[in-house]
Amino acid sequence: MLIPFDNSYARLPDAFFTLIEPIPVSAPVMIRLNHDLVTELGIDVARLDSPEGLGILSGNQRADGSEPLAMAYSGHQFGGFSPQLGDGRAILLGEVVRHDGVRHDVQLKGSGRTPFSRDGDGRSALGPVLREYVVSEAMAALGVPTTRALAAVASGDNVVREGLMPGGVFTRVAQSHIRIGTFQWFASRRDHDNLKVLADYVIQRHYPDAQHDENPYLALLDGVIQRQAKLIAHWMQLGFIHGVMNTDNMTVSGETIDYGPCAFMDIYDPAKTFSSIDHQGRYAFANQAPIGHWNLTRFAETLLPLLDDDPKRSVAEAEVALGMFAEIHQTELQERFTAKIGIEGGDTGDWSMVESLLAAMADGEADFTLVFHHLSDALESGNDDDITPLFNRPAAIVAWLTVWRARLQDCDRSQAVALMRRTNPVFIPRNHRIEEAIRAGNGGDFAPFHRLNDVLQHPFTAQAEFTEYEAAPLPDEVVHATFCGT
Repeated sequence: MLIPFDNSYARLPDAFFTLIEPIPVSAPVMIRLNHDLVTELGIDVARLDSPEGLGILSGNQRADGSEPLAMAYSGHQFGGFSPQLGDGRAILLGEVVRHDGVRHDVQLKGSGRTPFSRDGDGRSALGPVLREYVVSEAMAALGVPTTRALAAVASGDNVVREGLMPGGVFTRVAQSHIRIGTFQWFASRRDHDNLKVLADYVIQRHYPDAQHDENPYLALLDGVIQRQAKLIAHWMQLGFIHGVMNTDNMTVSGETIDYGPCAFMDIYDPAKTFSSIDHQGRYAFANQAPIGHWNLTRFAETLLPLLDDDPKRSVAEAEVALGMFAEIHQTELQERFTAKIGIEGGDTGDWSMVESLLAAMADGEADFTLVFHHLSDALESGNDDDITPLFNRPAAIVAWLTVWRARLQDCDRSQAVALMRRTNPVFIPRNHRIEEAIRAGNGGDFAPFHRLNDVLQHPFTAQAEFTEYEAAPLPDEVVHATFCGT
């Protein structure tokens, strides 16, 4: 068996999914196969990087042991509830159990229509395939819990979007693709039997310690809240904006999923959005924690029938659990951002200093990544010239630097510099570089795509041959909006 599938989700009741075969494409070509991830999954690289492997990863050939299916789920999209969503352009091929016992899904995106496609064609344009590959692998290298990219394939077919565009198929790997919306699927149908089956399955797969808790379902809620609160803080540490934090785009495993209208900020702006359809700023950078809490409240609502037989006690338990979100998130955010300025385990005063820096960055229209990256240089050299040119109005940052250096005066400078350099990336997947790779890829040139991926595999390491990838975009290169791949 080329891919050692063991498909636990396919063994769940029929209400969880629809069995469906991928629809073949006309002329698949492998763009990039993630050899390191293939090896992690215990798959033979040479065999997968072959005509047989290409057939499987394009949807043209069914792998032995695969049980292809489209998962059912609901979701709140921009605050409005859609009772039936599901995998409209994705098909779960099956699961692989890694050498350490951790189970992973292998899923195709852009593999053709499913019963959940509604009016869509079930395909993906090549651009979203390249974007998701770049960003998900960059996030993994940055240490963020995330879905992973196994392969990017050009389909040889065109898809109709704004016009005719080249198509592609993306192979995604995740600890699971179970979402808050998966729970909403059963809760909205008042199917409490299958809701319990789902909760028990998630506990066994992702939160095994909860099985021994007095109330396993409350322990599940606590676990999902904790992972999501910490995940969102990790995003914000890096200036990342998810862009479409619908409940069907939040996993119960705590992995980042669905890199559609996402982006890393260039100039720091807490109100920044990128999604072309987020006209109200619902998913702006600074709104990500409140929206995360809102989504988790929807998750808690689905679990109410399982938390306690008494509805009042059930609601009370959920409210206590949800009340912990803000504290968990703020603690994680403070720890991550004070490390960015060289302070390990900072206190409330240090957090105030972080807030002052962010305010100065917003006022001075400074690049988020460049400022934090060069702070370590400024500390090491004692020279403000490493930082002040990044601000349109440098006076505020000069005053802040004086306060900051005074705070670090009694600290070990080399340790502070080392902390900043392992916390603040040199390279992020900048929007204009991704767009550059997509434009070239749409024309059949994948060299910029490969080069960008190679740079981003070592985001905290200065690479003299790739210094142009550190730079912020020129005014005519700025990307103001990104799009979902549907």
